[in-house]
Amino acid sequence: MTRDQIRQRLEFYQDLGIKTVYRRSVTSHQPPATVPVSIPTFEPSQDSLLQILTDIGDCKRCRLHEGRNKIVFGSGNEQARLVFVGEGPGADEDQQGLPFVGRAGQLLTQMIEGTAAKEGIPIKRADVYICNVVKCRPPENRTPQPDEMEICGQFLYRQLLAIRPKAICVLGGTAAKALLGKDGVTRLRGKWDQWRDIQVMVTYHPSYLLRPYNQNAKKEAWEDLKKVLHYVYD
Repeated sequence: MTRDQIRQRLEFYQDLGIKTVYRRSVTSHQPPATVPVSIPTFEPSQDSLLQILTDIGDCKRCRLHEGRNKIVFGSGNEQARLVFVGEGPGADEDQQGLPFVGRAGQLLTQMIEGTAAKEGIPIKRADVYICNVVKCRPPENRTPQPDEMEICGQFLYRQLLAIRPKAICVLGGTAAKALLGKDGVTRLRGKWDQWRDIQVMVTYHPSYLLRPYNQNAKKEAWEDLKKVLHYVYD
């Protein structure tokens, strides 16, 4: 097993909440015993978004690179107190190399800026940071596969740890699965959870809210966002 594979495996255990792994210690005079070994952190101590982007490079670590036009790393304030995490780039994002610039992105911008204005919170989209679980567009906008999410997840985790926001707003089920290991946006939304020591709020993905029959979900998403904005900026 390579060093990168060992790192990914240990990070996976850590995100499951496992704090300790064990190795066997054997001497000629004693029977085997288990000795706890703390799981190390693998993000560089002086990590930065620029370093993470450099490490990604012209990524060909999974099959998603085969159909991509541009890697979509993230955009916004690199010292943001609030980070939004979506699923993956769509066609517009793949062309421009920026997250949430299509119809769903326009709705997300309206949600952020409209809710903030109504609540008297002086922020714009540029004041937050926005990224996705996977950095390359899945074919036909399909849901990313588990191995694709695991490979890109190491870079997402580093992004979040480099920014160290006060809260993360998770958009949709794929992002919730990637960060929290849980399914069911309807069940998860509106309640605070936690990734590492950062508060997490799950809500609906803007693309889901664009569907005409989801008006109730749109109201719920606005309530979720209101709760996030007040927590972060009050």
